[in-house]
Amino acid sequence: MGLSTAIDTALDRTIAPGYGNIGLLIRRKLPGWPADAGRMDGRTVLVTGAASGIGLAAVVEFARLGARVLGVVRSEERARDLTRLVAEEDTTAAARVTPMAADVSSVEAVRDLARRVAADHERLDVLVNNAGVMPDERTETADGVELTFATHVVAPYVLTLELADLLAAAAPGRVVNVTSGGMYAQRLAAHDLETREDAYAPKRVYARTKRAQMVLTEELAERLGPRGIVVHAMHPGWADTKGVRQWMPVFRAVTRPIIRTPAQGADTIVWLGGAQEPTRSNGLLWQDRRPRPTHLLGRTRESPADRQHLMEHVAAIADAATIGAGR
Repeated sequence: MGLSTAIDTALDRTIAPGYGNIGLLIRRKLPGWPADAGRMDGRTVLVTGAASGIGLAAVVEFARLGARVLGVVRSEERARDLTRLVAEEDTTAAARVTPMAADVSSVEAVRDLARRVAADHERLDVLVNNAGVMPDERTETADGVELTFATHVVAPYVLTLELADLLAAAAPGRVVNVTSGGMYAQRLAAHDLETREDAYAPKRVYARTKRAQMVLTEELAERLGPRGIVVHAMHPGWADTKGVRQWMPVFRAVTRPIIRTPAQGADTIVWLGGAQEPTRSNGLLWQDRRPRPTHLLGRTRESPADRQHLMEHVAAIADAATIGAGR
């Protein structure tokens, strides 16, 4: 196991092999590779960002394992597409998938989604916060929140808390926040969480919000752990998704020989949702079924005050949306 751990750690720190398909293929052959999730019959899973890429791959695999899957997409048109796309992968799995339309960048839309889920389900076993965006220029939502921050940070916060009762009813209920290895280069931008002052650079803002999402994961794990809810984050490595092709074409061209398939990127999401090992801890970052450091550079570490500021800022956005909706 010592050599196995050393190889795994070396892959993680050298990034290119570890984040590509080579890293996953090597790790699967190492002694101690964790067993697959196993059957999930009778369990209910919700996945946001389900229309393509890693989200779609996770939906298909959860359904193949027997789970009832609620696939959240941005519009009714995408909901129809999801049904077709899952059927193209596996017709048996498609029968277990229910598409749900919701723009998760809107606090009220997220709350409406949670109400619809609660109306039809007494428990929720797994919530996967996977929806992601990388707009070319700074954009605000109808709530007046920067779009990337709203999608990556506010939406997981609101949806997790709104569904907490259903997750607690399935104890151990599980939350999986899909982050990015790009966060390792960024610290929490507590001075400018919504990029109102700093120059807007899409990739940097994306990575900053993923750093914020990691902090959110740890804070929600501490808050919800006593209720039997496990909250973890994972990063999928470099996966060939629609977002990568659209927003990072040069990166995709360079990494094409080793880039992962969406299914390979989704592997740890499904494992976190179904295996027993992840329920024995809380608030960790995972990649390829192993916990990983949340920081590789000392300069990216945030202070307790910065963490508190993030949580207060997100809570204030949620509260303001509540008041704006007249509730």
